[in-house]
Amino acid sequence: MSNIRQKLDISAYLVLGPENTLGRDVGEIVKVAVECGFTCVQVRSKVASAKEMISLCRDCAKFISELGKQDRVALLVDDRLDVVLAAREEGIKVDGIHVGQSDIPVSVCRKFLGEDSIVGLSAPASRLIEYVKNTDVSDIDYFGAGPLHETQTKPDCGVDENGVVITRTFEELSELAKISPIPVVVGGGVKVRDLASLKKTGVDGFFVVSAVASAEDPQKASSELVSTWNQA
Repeated sequence: MSNIRQKLDISAYLVLGPENTLGRDVGEIVKVAVECGFTCVQVRSKVASAKEMISLCRDCAKFISELGKQDRVALLVDDRLDVVLAAREEGIKVDGIHVGQSDIPVSVCRKFLGEDSIVGLSAPASRLIEYVKNTDVSDIDYFGAGPLHETQTKPDCGVDENGVVITRTFEELSELAKISPIPVVVGGGVKVRDLASLKKTGVDGFFVVSAVASAEDPQKASSELVSTWNQA
């Protein structure tokens, strides 16, 4: 198992793609966030081509490396196993993948990426509670749960079979944190004001998209989020 997989820190987790940054450079925002203490970065885009995604990974990996944090800050890709494999072929340090329950199975990700890679899985907290009770999670390094609030970044997140967005309660998240054998990170419209209550549930971290990537001042936003979580 790789050093970074063993030391995985999802306490402050940034998710972003070019559609989230108000036209600003993805790599530059990652650099600012990591400088301010973000511990994990996920490149996620529904509009970028595979070639563009690989380029984004290269830029993000470069900035993380320039900060000397390549062995502490994990760089992951959402959903695109092909992008992870292709980026690695080009010598880019991508540490793993994040998938949803309707994406490529985690067992397939583990098979192709190997034991040194990080594999994260996301789903609504209520579904994860059942999943944890009935499933072998040995191929998974962490759970992503949400949404805490409705979010325009991912409007289908938490939508039930009737098209209604079901947000997660702190009680649900506390139950998930209590029974989960692996770390849990929570997102979906998370703001600074949520962090103290979120930390009390026992989850291991928060993830944000627009709170940093779309912020007027990403550096100020990153610093406030990280310091608030750490002090909670």
